[in-house]
Amino acid sequence: MPGPTMESEVPVEPQSLKKLSFKSLKRALDLFSPLHGHFPPPDTESKKIRTSYKLNVEYGGIKGTAAQPSSNSKEAVQNQAQQASAPSNALALPGPENTRDEGTGNELALGPSIPVKGLTDVRFPGKSNAVVPSHGSSERNLSTAAIMERIPSKWPRPIWRAPWKNYRVISGHLGWVRSVAVDPSNTWFCTGSADRTIKIWDLASGRLKLTLTGHIEQVRGLAVSSKHTYMFSAGDDKLVKCWDLEQNKVIRSYHGHLSGVYCLALHPTIDILFTGGRDSVCRVWDIRSKMQIHALSGHDNTVCSVFTRPMDPQVITGSHDSTIKFWDLRYGKTMATLTHHKKSVRAMAQHPSEDCFASASADNIKKFSLPKGEFMHNMLSQQKTIVNAMAVNDEGVMVTGGDNGSMWFWDWKSGHNFQQSQTIVQPGSLDSEAGIYALTYDATGSRLISCEADKTIKMWKEDETATPETHPLHFKPPKDIRRF
Repeated sequence: MPGPTMESEVPVEPQSLKKLSFKSLKRALDLFSPLHGHFPPPDTESKKIRTSYKLNVEYGGIKGTAAQPSSNSKEAVQNQAQQASAPSNALALPGPENTRDEGTGNELALGPSIPVKGLTDVRFPGKSNAVVPSHGSSERNLSTAAIMERIPSKWPRPIWRAPWKNYRVISGHLGWVRSVAVDPSNTWFCTGSADRTIKIWDLASGRLKLTLTGHIEQVRGLAVSSKHTYMFSAGDDKLVKCWDLEQNKVIRSYHGHLSGVYCLALHPTIDILFTGGRDSVCRVWDIRSKMQIHALSGHDNTVCSVFTRPMDPQVITGSHDSTIKFWDLRYGKTMATLTHHKKSVRAMAQHPSEDCFASASADNIKKFSLPKGEFMHNMLSQQKTIVNAMAVNDEGVMVTGGDNGSMWFWDWKSGHNFQQSQTIVQPGSLDSEAGIYALTYDATGSRLISCEADKTIKMWKEDETATPETHPLHFKPPKDIRRF
């Protein structure tokens, strides 16, 4: 092709936009970059200016303790340290080049309790950082405290609690024992089982008083009314029944669930009943007229736990879709949805006297405040199993029962797990039948009843012989508290 003598003689070659942009990029690299594929070496002077400007802007207002700059510091940092009696309190990371020969004083330390003793300017490709040396006293360092999220300095210390022990095993059911409820007068309790019966037992002696039949599938939920002589039961047969305990027979049935009913609860002040089931709906029933008042729909999966309270939110449901919903009973609408859990919320327990509740999932046990549902904290250990049941008494002892037969006792206030016990299956059962399906305290909170997969009911009480010397409290405050 002839040389470009005149513009008119140069043939215009049709080129794509991609080709032109690549040409332009190549020219730019030829001009500005000596080596293709390599960035030019960083300009140390401009980097120094940039770093010192950033440090002044970010941490200029924070005064730290006086310290000597290390011997291999750059001139700029020495000048900075000489200008002010306190050094520049910068948070820093160690670099790969300049810190290698120094054996001490250049370790990485990012903690709230380490003060600055010296400042080393180090070069890290593409980053400008500084080092907080890891030696020093345990005083809280102001420089890092300013950029850390503030957490409460004192975690509540748990009070010593006696361990609980099993003192009675009641057998009589022919299937898994799935549900339990205690009579408000504290004289008897009832259990529902996979053998389709409901049995009523004497609380003091553990003797069987009565067996009720009527369900055609396992009984998954029970509740005893404190105002009437009624007991309510719900089962996998989609039936919700009201039993009159004066006549010992069913007087009402509540029809409407499209699948098995997994949980039920009685409102403390109004004559209404809440049932939740596998049709993902919590239904609200008028006890007397058997009418369905609301169908609280919104969950994407089985509603497996429900509890009620006198004030709004009056209904709280937990579901296999891993959410907890607060419901407005007046309009039948959702007030709030808590999405903190990652797995099914199979159990919830309301504190008898405080405005808060706990919810259990396979990932964690979390505490929330009421009525707003603000997350308070996680329990300090993880049970690492599916938690089927939980209960809490007035003294603040919470218990959770797992699918693997583990029963853990917790201090409510601090979230400390003070006892981990393992249920023992009754003779003739398989070890795989160690599973806890339901838990409840009696009215006094001094006796605990657990319903298990080995077809037994076990009763627990505090060990009177235990002392703080025989069972010392092993508590370590948490270092990092998860905020969600």
